[in-house]
Amino acid sequence: MPSVEDEPPPVRGEPPVPEPSPAHAGPFALGTFSGGAAAFPGLVAGARVRDLSGLVASVRALVEDWDTWLPRLHELAATTDGSWHNLADLRVLTPIEPGQILQSGANYRKHVVDLVAAEKESVHGATPEEARADAEQMMDERSRNGVPYIFLGSPRALCGPYDDIVLPALGEQHDWELELALVIGRSGKDIAAEEAMSYVAAYTISNDLTTRDRLYRPDLKAIGTDWFTAKNADTFLPTGPFLVPADFVGDPGDLRITLRHNGVVRQDESTKDMIFDIPRLIAYASTTTTLRPGDLLLTGSPAGNGAHWGVFLRPGDVIDAEITGLGHQRNTVRSHA
Repeated sequence: MPSVEDEPPPVRGEPPVPEPSPAHAGPFALGTFSGGAAAFPGLVAGARVRDLSGLVASVRALVEDWDTWLPRLHELAATTDGSWHNLADLRVLTPIEPGQILQSGANYRKHVVDLVAAEKESVHGATPEEARADAEQMMDERSRNGVPYIFLGSPRALCGPYDDIVLPALGEQHDWELELALVIGRSGKDIAAEEAMSYVAAYTISNDLTTRDRLYRPDLKAIGTDWFTAKNADTFLPTGPFLVPADFVGDPGDLRITLRHNGVVRQDESTKDMIFDIPRLIAYASTTTTLRPGDLLLTGSPAGNGAHWGVFLRPGDVIDAEITGLGHQRNTVRSHA
């Protein structure tokens, strides 16, 4: 693990300027916006947004009839009809109100190997070489014969891609976990992995924040992790800016996930590093719950969390995050006070 002493001092105050990146892949994307009045569903085409509120009540309602709406959205994006706004004049909100939020844990090979190897060294006295070899063998076996680890998140934790992150009163080790998220576009139960991709309507960005020192309950050690407290504080799931239709994204198994903390790159990994790919995640989740249009499935976070660097979020910090073709998030951190 890198030494804290080797890290540059945190930069607070004026946010760092991110490297330029395309707003979204494809001719259009979807989102939820506010121009000072009521929120409305919008069709994003470059730097402009068409108000869809006269045609559909919400992005969720649109996704619930995805096969009908997708060709219509292509038509709308190609015309100048309707009410259009400049994107820069609007507040960008969380793009969709999901039904369920399903979150994948321990799903990036390098990330999990780092964690397992560190435990083998510190707890079991293995050499670094032995620890890493054992951890890699474990991940090979898990990929062949294991199953994903999935848990539920609260929709109340959602916030917009440019909203402030508010640190809760309890805990000190507030951490980032940037993830590729997908939106379900068809209902299904016991979905075969071979058919799973046909259930994906769109993709977006989610940052699944975690308070590390609230993850385990010292008073209830036998129960294990306390996901509710550690991961579901208000504003702990910045999501968006847009939903980018799956047809525009290309191979979701080959996207770049990049997160900067105060201008320093902390996460920079390809989705190729997933242990369980999207079809296996969908298939596994659907063995327990019926997936419905509008459900959000987060696919896991790559290596480079704050716990790895020995650096956690503090008021004034700025997080810049992006995934290939899905746009960019910027969140400033502030105290609950």
